[in-house]
Amino acid sequence: MSIRSSFAIMVGKTTRWGLHTFFKGGSSLPGMITQKIDPNVLGALAKDYEVVIVTGTNGKTLTTALTFQVLKQKYPNIITNPTGANMQQGIISTFLMHDSANQKDQKKIAVLEVDEASLVHVTKYIKPKAILFTNVFRDQMDRFGEIYTIYQMMVDGAALAPTAKIISNGDAPIFNSLDTVNERIYFGFDDQPDGELMAHYNTDGILCPHCQNILHYKFITYSNLGKYYCPNCDFKRPELTYRLTKMLKMDHQSSKFEIDGEAFQINVGGLYNVYNALSAYSIGRLFDVSPAEIRAGFNLAEKVFGRQEVIKIGEKEITINLVKNPVGLNQILEMIALDPRPFSLVSILNANYADGIDVSWIWDANYEKIMEMDIKQFTVSGERVNDIATRLEVAGVPKDELQVLPNLSDVIKSFEKAPTEHIYVLATYTAVLQLRKELAAAGYVKEGM
Repeated sequence: MSIRSSFAIMVGKTTRWGLHTFFKGGSSLPGMITQKIDPNVLGALAKDYEVVIVTGTNGKTLTTALTFQVLKQKYPNIITNPTGANMQQGIISTFLMHDSANQKDQKKIAVLEVDEASLVHVTKYIKPKAILFTNVFRDQMDRFGEIYTIYQMMVDGAALAPTAKIISNGDAPIFNSLDTVNERIYFGFDDQPDGELMAHYNTDGILCPHCQNILHYKFITYSNLGKYYCPNCDFKRPELTYRLTKMLKMDHQSSKFEIDGEAFQINVGGLYNVYNALSAYSIGRLFDVSPAEIRAGFNLAEKVFGRQEVIKIGEKEITINLVKNPVGLNQILEMIALDPRPFSLVSILNANYADGIDVSWIWDANYEKIMEMDIKQFTVSGERVNDIATRLEVAGVPKDELQVLPNLSDVIKSFEKAPTEHIYVLATYTAVLQLRKELAAAGYVKEGM
């Protein structure tokens, strides 16, 4: 390690100690300072680790958390970035939190969530063993552009680490659309009989990359995911290495299923989260973690920031779900529709850089689904409260039944007055951060994530 890197790391660790000791926070600032002193410091920090990178549009945070617990069953000397600080400075901060000089005789593993656009900046310095691609859906178009632009960023990032295996969702046609220098391994669903289907007309990514014909499906899980094929050429879903073979049970709080004939359970609902579990399973098997150890890891994984996170306020139970694009929101709506109880619904919409400043995506989401549910009270809030209010009114919510509370402090006060015991909150990223800050100020949660 160079003198410059050593100095940068010392300053970064001192900064982190000061922020943590006196201000109880600071996830990215130490990394920012360390990187400023030595732009190449990430390579020095990660040199003793076998690294797994998790990237993609949806599911990064929960997949990272599940993968961390799975690998931890066999490799206890493991680190991750649990706060979701998934750009370069946040990843540097993750390494600064741990002393790589300890336990030299044990394999060291890092499981890192990495922002899609940041992947190329991370693999410039880190050469991971595996890069997991969760999915690619339309998301923050002002920042990322179309799905093909996002995927090209991911492929370019992986190409800087050509020995890394790409573990990707075989049910997503886009992941089979480009040749890569990296070896590819696929996972997917194989639990339904073959039929003949086409995706909904308002679905992205259903054109054959070879001939531009509309893809057909033997079955569809959701959106453009499933057992696809082109009726006009030889393009089709690749062979799967890891397969979900049976869905056993799914409700709004948990999912039971079989992968490669082995039974597993995760403590969150939603088909999209079963894909996250299948992703983590695939990484686990790549690292020779046994099905029994994977099962134990799934059982230990906790709900993470904004992913069906439950907060109690008096007699009320508030479940917070992060929403950021049409496909993700639709899956969350499908999940909460499984709840047999009546509930209240709070929708909070912001449009900051981290959310995506273009909120037109709410018009492609199936908010009309809420009119099929037993919802006793509708509330809207956030910096773009008027936009979300209009969207729910168009979906069918009567204007005089819509509670409009621009200030989040008023939303929190309304929780105890809600007509139901259970409340679902659907909020964009910065709205979740702001909501948690208000909840912490009121003493309902601890500061931070």
